Amino acid sequence: MHNSDSQSPNEMPETAAEYAAMSDELDTLKAKVAELEASNQELRDTVLREKAELENQRRRLHRDLEQARRFANEKLLNDLLPVYDSLERGLAVEGGDVAAIREGLSLTLKELLRVAGNNGLVQVDPLDQPLDPERHHAVSMVDAPGKSPGTVVAVLQKGYVLNDRLLRPALVSVAKDD
Repeated sequence: MHNSDSQSPNEMPETAAEYAAMSDELDTLKAKVAELEASNQELRDTVLREKAELENQRRRLHRDLEQARRFANEKLLNDLLPVYDSLERGLAVEGGDVAAIREGLSLTLKELLRVAGNNGLVQVDPLDQPLDPERHHAVSMVDAPGKSPGTVVAVLQKGYVLNDRLLRPALVSVAKDD
């Protein structure tokens, strides 16, 4: 019994119809292979384009981060320029009275504190407040009649906080127990 649907590859077709059917099937398979190869090439091209785009984005991000690092202080430094100008004008004055120089320094300090405050810097000046070990560093204990123990009686050096983060604790003298 011979079935033409299940011929082995080594068997020759017996009729022209079987040969034509096999030829049509071969052409169909060749067309399908060509279609799959074209689809595969499209997918490869898409993957390569996506990979190149990701690499370009990575490079742009790296460049943007580098620029942000290099110019992060630009606003602060630009705000400080008037303070520099004031100090230079004060140093350029020949002679002059001490009161005028003192007033100029006071105005310059106010401008500097304003710039610092606008950039998140806050002074820690704990005079007459209880000692806060998180923000104050006690360097001495002194007799202070009328002050409760542990109260800051003198600020030797002000402390600073930047956006709720301690930059430098205030150096203080504290009233000691009687």
